[in-house]
Amino acid sequence: METITVTGPSDYNTFRLRNRLGQGRTEPPLAVSSAKPKPDTRKVSGPSDLRTLVTSLLLVLSLHGIPAAGQQKAEVIISAEKSAGSLVLASAGGCTPLLVSPGEWPGVKRAFTDLQNDLGLVTGAIPDLVTASKPPRSEFVIIAGTIGRSALIERLIKKKKIDVGAITGRWESFVIQTVEKPFPGVKSALVIAGSDKRGTIYGIYEISRQAGISPWHWWADVPARKSSELYVNPGRYTWGEPSVKYRGIFLNDEYPALTRWVSYKYGDVTPSDNPPVPPGVASYGSEFYSRIFELLLRLKANYLWPAMWNNAFNEDDPRNARLADEYGIVMGTSHQEPMIRAQKEWDRRYQKTLGYWSWTNHQDTLVKFWRNGIRRNRDYESIITIGLRGADDTEMGPGGPAANIARLEEIVKIQRDMIAREINPDVTKVPQMWCLYKEVQDYYYKGMRVPDDVTLLWAEDNWGNVRRLPTADERKRSGGAGIYYHFDYHGGPRSYQWINTSPIPKIWDQMSLAKLYGADRIWIVNVGHFRGYEIPIEYFLDLAWDTGTPGSNEMAAWIEQWAADIFGPEHAGEIAGIIREYTRFNGRRKPELLSPSTYSLVNYNEAERIVDEYNRLSVRAEEIGQKLPAELEDAYFHLVLFPVKACAIVNELYVTAGKNALYARQGRANTSEMADRTEQLFTADTALMGYYNRVYAGGRWKHFMDQAHLGYIAWNDPPENSLRHIRLERPATAPGSLPAVAVEGSAEAWPGPGTDPMLPPFDVFNKQTRYFEIFNRGSEPFEYTVEAGKPWIILGKTGGTISDQQRVNVSVNWDKLTNGLNEGYVTVTAAGSEIKIGVTAFRHATPDPATVEGFVEADGYVSMEADSYSARHDTENRKWEWIEDYGRTRSGMRTSAMTDAPPAVPGKDSPVLEYKMYLFSTGEFEAVLHMAPSLNFLPDRDFKIGLSVDEGEPQLLTVVPAGFNAENFNREWEETVRNSTRYVKGKITVTEPGYHILRVWMIDPGMVLEKIVVNTGGLRPSYLGPPESYNR
Repeated sequence: METITVTGPSDYNTFRLRNRLGQGRTEPPLAVSSAKPKPDTRKVSGPSDLRTLVTSLLLVLSLHGIPAAGQQKAEVIISAEKSAGSLVLASAGGCTPLLVSPGEWPGVKRAFTDLQNDLGLVTGAIPDLVTASKPPRSEFVIIAGTIGRSALIERLIKKKKIDVGAITGRWESFVIQTVEKPFPGVKSALVIAGSDKRGTIYGIYEISRQAGISPWHWWADVPARKSSELYVNPGRYTWGEPSVKYRGIFLNDEYPALTRWVSYKYGDVTPSDNPPVPPGVASYGSEFYSRIFELLLRLKANYLWPAMWNNAFNEDDPRNARLADEYGIVMGTSHQEPMIRAQKEWDRRYQKTLGYWSWTNHQDTLVKFWRNGIRRNRDYESIITIGLRGADDTEMGPGGPAANIARLEEIVKIQRDMIAREINPDVTKVPQMWCLYKEVQDYYYKGMRVPDDVTLLWAEDNWGNVRRLPTADERKRSGGAGIYYHFDYHGGPRSYQWINTSPIPKIWDQMSLAKLYGADRIWIVNVGHFRGYEIPIEYFLDLAWDTGTPGSNEMAAWIEQWAADIFGPEHAGEIAGIIREYTRFNGRRKPELLSPSTYSLVNYNEAERIVDEYNRLSVRAEEIGQKLPAELEDAYFHLVLFPVKACAIVNELYVTAGKNALYARQGRANTSEMADRTEQLFTADTALMGYYNRVYAGGRWKHFMDQAHLGYIAWNDPPENSLRHIRLERPATAPGSLPAVAVEGSAEAWPGPGTDPMLPPFDVFNKQTRYFEIFNRGSEPFEYTVEAGKPWIILGKTGGTISDQQRVNVSVNWDKLTNGLNEGYVTVTAAGSEIKIGVTAFRHATPDPATVEGFVEADGYVSMEADSYSARHDTENRKWEWIEDYGRTRSGMRTSAMTDAPPAVPGKDSPVLEYKMYLFSTGEFEAVLHMAPSLNFLPDRDFKIGLSVDEGEPQLLTVVPAGFNAENFNREWEETVRNSTRYVKGKITVTEPGYHILRVWMIDPGMVLEKIVVNTGGLRPSYLGPPESYNR
């Protein structure tokens, strides 16, 4: 039977298929190249090793818009609507029975039991599950089994009823196929055949998912998608191999939220002397981990680092390791815990007598400790962490790098000898991993090596920026390489442990590079307290399963599919839009890093825009939530509404506290009101956290919002939320009526020292609305009048009475202006005083706003989003790649090249983005490139970008210098991760007004351009930079 692609019927799964195939947002209309594509007539040449060659070929295919071979599509197998030729899985008469061989893996049988229960939840009819070597007589059955393990599957293969040639001998692959007359007495069957245990399990859970059970059904209260009838679309469908071999999560930084919930839900571990377990240890036992294992398998993951702050996976519940192996989960330990021993196993035994583990002080004890761990777990599937770091995630010991390298080399040799004796004499057959985390990466740079069969697990900088990827020689290592990534972090320059701040475009950016450069043996991500990170977790694991999809411009479609999976297709687009926006908002500045001065209160309406964006998003989320069925209320609150509302409150709180400080400086009488409002928002935050912990879902998820997020004064999280880090001003108010004025673009107030107030300029292209505020410095109200000094000045208000403050909008009647610079003023009269506010408006004779091309200078700058280029010229093996929803403002343009390509040369093989702009000013100007905080992931090489104007010689600007230290106490790195951007500055010279072309040249790969700002003399301070200039 041939593999088919199903295109109908028009139901939920068809919607899901459409999104999986990437029918989402396309590249912006302006994003077209003026260069015509050339036919590819090249011969393949390059690195001799096969991995590098294949990787390079895949990039070439992607550069030419051709999907790489092996990219998988989500075929529609299960449908709630009948179509021609479909088979009945469930109907009013009941549900199709399930059949599994007696000799099948226990983990497969257990997953099949899950499918039995899942179908019952969906259809209301629980199917029979039959364990037998011979099938019962039936119209239709579902059969699941593993090649080489299931007698039923072997019979079907022998009779040529199923074709498993594409998956036999492959890792974690499976085929789902309909079969006519598979056995005597059976009319037809849906067969799930796996190449190995996990392959079969993944196939079973794929049926569950398509039938209507979300992987998050237990962890996020996602109800079954009810359907009394289910049908199977006949055909043969194949999945696998996965793009990344080991794909998993790390439960870390788990206190307080997860640990308190575990203690609340499952109690504490019974204290014990053997193994030693003290009182007060939360029971991260088999009841808890069975839920984690199931979720991972439903997400096609296979790897776990367990919680370890105060727990020991193998000793807190001796059933944990056996159960993990039975389920099919490969267990590991964190980067700091070698030889399958948790740090707490040492601490509980030896800390009181020996102190923290130390190779220098108690080598013999450590060797015995490790040997016992290896013996205990040798029958279970594990990846063994080798090496050693100091206790509590610190450096190993005294003496500096040279001494530690010598110790580590000795340690690794002893550990591998131990593994050979205890597990397999051929130690290369035992999966091992060396994590190059923090200072350990420096040891590697200084020459330390481990045997080639050991996987090198490269760690990013804890903020989602990959520090290092394999070179061509390193890609030849049999052990391969992997990536340790973070959605949560406890450390400097600031911990972020509360809520999802990881936009998936950033994940795609960094992890697609990891795959391209061959770091695909292990992907493990720190997920903190786990709940609240559902979207990035599923995306990360989805990408690890198939790095071919979604692509750089398909993230919106992926999120819409995710929303449809859980909430149905009707509101999926709206929900996806909310998710995309709030994660992008959080990605531009993590809530833990906010302060009253983060966003500008006076320039570009920045702070008010931020608050307005969040509050409008919160209203939209509320409105959509009211349209959903009641059974989705809890899932929607947790996954969508709560994070939006919570972040809206926190952002408004900090902006309001900033206003309090600004108003105090300006002497406003309502300064104390801003202090009161800040405290009200803190109360609202407290109430929302309390609602989450005690009311939402009946208090089922109590303690998950115990994580503090307000009150940071250092890198580490505060013990509880507070306003101790904010100084709220409540000055006494002077008696009488004391009018004053503040204007947009200035923190000063008048009457006051200095020059007279002036509004930022108006221009005919942007046709701005500006504002000023009249406020009271005294306790008594006053009447005021506002008068325009020129007939072309339009005022939003002309008078009234003020107790505290009044904003007055100002705009321009452009029909009444003459060409050139027009100057005027606004007069504010109140309580016997008069203040004049200057107004300037430019009506340029040329260019004409209706015919101008490109960007136009105004207000002393030109601000251009990266994807608003006027032309793009890619070269044969290099290109600029658009990433939707990327970065702080809109999207990003990433430099992409074949692996190991040398730096590009402008004018020869360097892709270039061109930005056409009309400038009125002349002189030397600073151009600021807003770049992602990405790092130079290739060793001993600085990463550059080129900048030029018109036909000038490109200047090469260093984005990241060679040897850049992406660690704490490097102020430059700390600022880039705090701000989620890197500012790269260059100079351009303009000798005459008119049209000019700004060019940005690719030099090195993996650099993402988000925005360009040319400062022609009027740029004012702000966090995000000015909004995009007029562009036509």
